[in-house]
Amino acid sequence: MNSSQVDIWTDGACKGNPGMGGWGALLRQGRHEKVLYGGEPDTTNNRMELMAVIQALKALKRRCDVVVHTDSQYVMKGMCEWMVNWKRRGWRTADKKPVKNADLWQELDALGEQHTLTWRWVRGHTGDPGNERADELANMGVDYARAALTNKSLQ
Repeated sequence: MNSSQVDIWTDGACKGNPGMGGWGALLRQGRHEKVLYGGEPDTTNNRMELMAVIQALKALKRRCDVVVHTDSQYVMKGMCEWMVNWKRRGWRTADKKPVKNADLWQELDALGEQHTLTWRWVRGHTGDPGNERADELANMGVDYARAALTNKSLQ
């Protein structure tokens, strides 16, 4: 394994869609590991899937070879198939509608240009240890968002 390679597993979760959402990411480089999670009170699963990758890439301090492991077909296809045409069409879909979550796609695109990214799709909930941990973190993100909303309403 390349010593500058970072493996990232990401996941998003939403209780209701839209609803209370969370994202989680596990970053691993050699024997070093970092976990990240967060959430939002009113969001969608797709936004949380994107946010997990964005926050993971933001945590990197220098240019890296990154392998992103995701169970999201939406993120995978967006990055590997759809984005080139969205950009060419000014962030519009083939039927000329604005791309959903364009703000996050654009942020992810800019962050991705700072690294060498490889995308790997993993089937969710099938025992992949990195994916299972990312799922746990995303659910912690939902709890975080719920607690933040509760604390806000108590003030």
